[in-house]
Amino acid sequence: MRKALRWLLALTVLIGTLGTAGTAGAATTAPPAPTDIKDRLLAIPGISLVEEKPYTGYRYFVLNFTQPVDHRHPDRGTFQQRITVLHKDVSRPTVFYTGGYNVSTTPSRREPTQIVDGNQVSLEYRFFTPSRPAPADWSKLDIWQAASDQHRVFEALKPLYPANWLATGGSKGGMTATYYERFYPRDMDGVVAYVAPNDVVNNEDSAYDRFFERVGTEECRDKLNAVQREALVRRKPLEQRYAQYAADNGYTFTTIGSLDKAYEAVVLDYVWGFWQYSGLADCDSIPSGAATATDDAIWDSVDTISGFSAYTDQGLEQYTPYYYQAGTQLGAPTIHFPHIERKLIRYGYQPPRNFVPRSIPMRFQHGAMRDVDNWVRHDARHMLFVYGQNDPWGSERFRPGAGARDSYVFTAPGMNHGANVAGLVADERAFATARILKWAGVASPAVQADPSAAKPLARFDGRLDVRDVEREPALRP
Repeated sequence: MRKALRWLLALTVLIGTLGTAGTAGAATTAPPAPTDIKDRLLAIPGISLVEEKPYTGYRYFVLNFTQPVDHRHPDRGTFQQRITVLHKDVSRPTVFYTGGYNVSTTPSRREPTQIVDGNQVSLEYRFFTPSRPAPADWSKLDIWQAASDQHRVFEALKPLYPANWLATGGSKGGMTATYYERFYPRDMDGVVAYVAPNDVVNNEDSAYDRFFERVGTEECRDKLNAVQREALVRRKPLEQRYAQYAADNGYTFTTIGSLDKAYEAVVLDYVWGFWQYSGLADCDSIPSGAATATDDAIWDSVDTISGFSAYTDQGLEQYTPYYYQAGTQLGAPTIHFPHIERKLIRYGYQPPRNFVPRSIPMRFQHGAMRDVDNWVRHDARHMLFVYGQNDPWGSERFRPGAGARDSYVFTAPGMNHGANVAGLVADERAFATARILKWAGVASPAVQADPSAAKPLARFDGRLDVRDVEREPALRP
């Protein structure tokens, strides 16, 4: 019996040794893990390369990422969502940028990325081409599905970029960053949302009317109001010019319904568009004495600020996803024009339904923005909101309440829809910069002890750092 036991023991040891040797052999013959950042990115399931573009000091990639059309039912089809990666170093923090529209494929660096000297991942919003499922089920375009897109990208890239992450975005992108934080509050270490509108009650827009009563100077407001009114007084001759302009450029008006509706929509955007994209100093460019100005002067001013192509089928097509969301969840502003006689206005501010093809069904969800607003007021953590003093979109803004922690709202004096941290007054700029560095995990002991010492960690790059407002046609955030 003892011999039998010794034999079994010896056999067991021999088998174990052979197994260990086999494992060791397999380990030594396994292919090494990729070290180049491109190879490491492409090793992530679902990621494929579109192109790499050179930029000194970085690696820049345009990629596709496979997403479910419906995150609640991931087995019901996928689509390719475009992302870009501005790679600095896997040890640096990462900024997750959303513009809320198409993503640019030109290397750029958002303000928080410069502040923390980090990597930047940028995401195209679902349903903006080419990131659109085919066929397009528009019911799957909502803020939760979009936040879930971000969440999956973050989960895929976090193992590669393990340091802290910040979400950021401007305008609709700032809204997007906020919604992402609301639905996935454990993903990010901080959020910097720029000029993000917050239309809690879609049918109550008096804040915008109050804004236009006091923005800028009375002289500037009067000049703008006069040109806007005069464009409606001269509707007949200027619409004839509009018809020729449309014919020359192949523009049509099927979605909005008529050239007349499109013309009025462009004209009524005029004052809003000026303050969204211009400053008080630009009032000198507005025609004086509108009643005696030439048709050319009125046309050129309206076209420069509002853009006569905006409400053509061709102008609307790119922004169908935005107008769909405005008419289903985000809400849209309605303002009044006390300086214009009612007889001159036929349609007023038209609803988003007028800017989306009728083949796409729409139904407004009144609770969507209330839910987000309530969350920001009571549960926001590590969130920073920046608005411009002269930006109409800031009339309805996010306001963290008593339940929020380490969250702030700042207003950049004199700035428009391009407001940023750099435009804040000195003490607020330093404080905001210090909080961003802290959330990113790169605040020095000196900055932690004295926030007034906080400055961006990376030097300004005139080509890479985007400082100007991301211009969209008027009345799109």
